[in-house]
Amino acid sequence: MAIDLLYNSLIFLAAAVLIVPLAKRLGLGEVLGYLLAGVAIGPSVLGLIPDAEAVLQFAEVGIVFLLFVIGLELKPSRLKLMRRPVFGFGGLQMAITSAVLAALAMLLGLSLPAALVVGFSLGLCSTPLVLQLLSEQGELTTRHGRLSFALLLFQDMAAIPVLAIIPMLAGGPGATGGWENMLKDTLIGVGAFAALIIGGRYLLRPMFRFAASTRSRQVFAGTSLLVVIGAALLMELAGLSMALGAFIAGVLLADSEYRHSIEADIEPFRGLLLGLFFMAVGMTAQIGLLAEQPALVLGLTAALLALKWLSVASASRVYGTSWRDALNLGVLLSQGGEFAFVLLTAAGAATLLAPDLVSLLVLVVSLSMAATPILFQLHTRLIRPLLMPNTEKNPDYDRPSDTSPKVIIAGFGRFGQIVGRTLQGMKIPYTILDINAKHVEFVRRYGNEIYFGDASRLDLLEAAGADKAKILVIAITDPDTSLQIVERVQRRFPKLRLFARARNRQHAQRLMRAGVNDIIRDLLPASLELTREVLVSLDIPRDRAQHTVDIFRHHDEMTLKRQMEVSSDETKQIRTIQQTAKELEELFEADEQVVTETSLMQER
Repeated sequence: MAIDLLYNSLIFLAAAVLIVPLAKRLGLGEVLGYLLAGVAIGPSVLGLIPDAEAVLQFAEVGIVFLLFVIGLELKPSRLKLMRRPVFGFGGLQMAITSAVLAALAMLLGLSLPAALVVGFSLGLCSTPLVLQLLSEQGELTTRHGRLSFALLLFQDMAAIPVLAIIPMLAGGPGATGGWENMLKDTLIGVGAFAALIIGGRYLLRPMFRFAASTRSRQVFAGTSLLVVIGAALLMELAGLSMALGAFIAGVLLADSEYRHSIEADIEPFRGLLLGLFFMAVGMTAQIGLLAEQPALVLGLTAALLALKWLSVASASRVYGTSWRDALNLGVLLSQGGEFAFVLLTAAGAATLLAPDLVSLLVLVVSLSMAATPILFQLHTRLIRPLLMPNTEKNPDYDRPSDTSPKVIIAGFGRFGQIVGRTLQGMKIPYTILDINAKHVEFVRRYGNEIYFGDASRLDLLEAAGADKAKILVIAITDPDTSLQIVERVQRRFPKLRLFARARNRQHAQRLMRAGVNDIIRDLLPASLELTREVLVSLDIPRDRAQHTVDIFRHHDEMTLKRQMEVSSDETKQIRTIQQTAKELEELFEADEQVVTETSLMQER
């Protein structure tokens, strides 16, 4: 048994490592790469993993983690800001596309419930594929890029209730056992839903607060997994969708100070299990259908692309976009999406759709996704310049405000708070990370956006937006931790500018050796200000006192660099300190002489 498990794991990993990078290099994206890997090792081709259905049942846990992460991203404030494009454009597009596809499905002989599920499933688009195409073209912030994101966000949310009601549309136990059983199942579902909402409201934060207080990454990650799996299992036992439970748990934690840490801990599990799910879908795909019925498969694929292109472009025009944006959106969103695999597979498991039909539609969706990068490249290089040669990619009147964090502050003690308060006063977006759970909870009481997390973790920094931010302020007191952050950030985010706090001269020298140029020592600014006020109290003019302090600051910076060069030799260090002290005296004497000569010249 153990050998079989290791063998299967080896096959999955080898297929993913070999095929997924190749698919990404060809511009097909990770999702298509996993699907192709599943096809290659599945019964249709090599037959290395014969029991594809068993793998698919286990891999559905990946969808649970995906929806939990989607829930984490749906902060109420973000939804409020984007409500018009999300619910307006997203709802309009899904209504038009689903209605057209469902009507066509009914004409082909499907029942109304089956046609509705097929229409909605095929109306969904591929979130990772579309976002990747927009990112590669640098069009995420254009109008059609923002509308695409809003539509994908609406689809992610809309898929949840549809997934939950598929068993009822199929005529499950609640639908066939009379009103009493149906009422009983409904009450159980509502009770489980209410228990999850209320329990999550009052129990989740204390749980994560306790896990954070242990300072153990393993305990915190285990708590995250406990919440996801527990919420999913509660909904499953109540007869609802596991994905629905995970999604609700994610939404409940979207405004939590632990959101970034939770997302960073869940991400590896989500990525692996979701990849396994797509590979399992590829394994179950009846690729032989393409050889047996090429005209049917390719005809349905072309029909899906054409109908979705037409419906998306029409919905865009009705919403009020320009023809340029409507055509861009049409070609971007003409494919089927990964959630179609989830819904179609669920409909097949509930016997709402025949297995042969599910296999055919999964193959059609896969081919439409594979065709989209090619169609988008043709549209970008040929159609767009031909039809609209003189229009700008991103006109000035439609330039969006940047709501991503420009600054990340690691450590929010007395030092970091000054930076944060200033940025907040100037309305500059920033994100705060702090490892002290009690401190995080205390600071949030005063309305600050602060998150629990260890800033030395690259996955957490990425979740906090380090790949988009401009500046990272390292305000952590521990020298070893700050140096660790510097080393990792310079490798992973080379464009991120670093500003670092240094506790003392030794810490500053270590930061300088690591390549950090913007360094502030804890006591130096305050000491210089105090020195200036002392000189003023000794009847030295304020501008003269400030000039003296500036001379000292510049000389001290030069001294710090010279001491760093001889830090390994104590004898040379002592000699350097003596030399620099004498040089400082000479600087002050020379400056005093200049001031005296200037004063005499003014008197004459």
